[in-house]
Amino acid sequence: MKFIDLFVGIGGFHLAFHQVGGNCVFASEIDVHARQTYEANFKPISPTLFDGGCFAGDITQVDYTSIPDFDVLCAGFPCQPFSQAGYKRGFQEEKDSRGNMFFNICQIIEAKRPKAVFLENVLHLLKHDDGKTFEIIKSTIEDTLGYDFYYKVVRASDYGLPQHRPRVYMVAFDKSLKLPPFFFPSKTPLKYTMSDILKGNCPKDIGFTLRVGGRGSKIDDRRNWEFYYVDDEVKRIGVAEGKQMMGYPDSYRFPVSETQAMKQLGNSVAVDAIQAVALKVKEHLAILEKPNEFILQDEKGQLHLDYSKEARIAC
Repeated sequence: MKFIDLFVGIGGFHLAFHQVGGNCVFASEIDVHARQTYEANFKPISPTLFDGGCFAGDITQVDYTSIPDFDVLCAGFPCQPFSQAGYKRGFQEEKDSRGNMFFNICQIIEAKRPKAVFLENVLHLLKHDDGKTFEIIKSTIEDTLGYDFYYKVVRASDYGLPQHRPRVYMVAFDKSLKLPPFFFPSKTPLKYTMSDILKGNCPKDIGFTLRVGGRGSKIDDRRNWEFYYVDDEVKRIGVAEGKQMMGYPDSYRFPVSETQAMKQLGNSVAVDAIQAVALKVKEHLAILEKPNEFILQDEKGQLHLDYSKEARIAC
């Protein structure tokens, strides 16, 4: 399963797809500090991505037809225009061009026609501009580009990580593939709690959502997201704790300042949640390799039924 990684940040999508057997053939990230962290961690496992000139900066400057062929497009596209922190500007390009990065994604989809698309964004995307922004995204992918579109509000804690972090996950499949309906994976228990991460008794099993800004707010401030009571004392999370909350391994390196590292973690995706959906996408695309098998799916898993050619046509 070949995939491309757009607006990569520090590579949460890359790590998740790599762990389910995916091969990244193209990536892009414009931020110089994030690029530094991304290359330090992924060059050892995807050397051709960097040696072959397939790690781009500004995606708007790329000839989309030159991107290597791939199966899945992944993008946690810029969320600032859709979040309260970004003044809810959405697609108003004259105010914030980041909102229109979605349309750059669409141009790549149109040029390369991947089998599947996996997008992630902030929860507020669903309500932005009274739902009109999300409807534009949905209708563009469904009607203009011709993909079956599925979405779900997913929390990091739904897939084992002790952090709320609600996000909108959007998955789409090329309609010409005629795949059966897609279902998001079932939730899984917490792998560990904040007490495990903070190495003491913390009253919160699930922690606050890691954020980009607002560091230093006192523990009783409503904006606080980094301070916790641990054994009745105040403790502040750092990079090590942030990595665990986001699903990055202990071996993951940050060749940047501690301030930059925390910012990058706050901008990242929850790896375990992405990985759970990535595996489901991989399994869904595997249906294409079984032309004589009709597969019915439900929320609890998959039921495989072998049909004759005649019965399949009848279905």
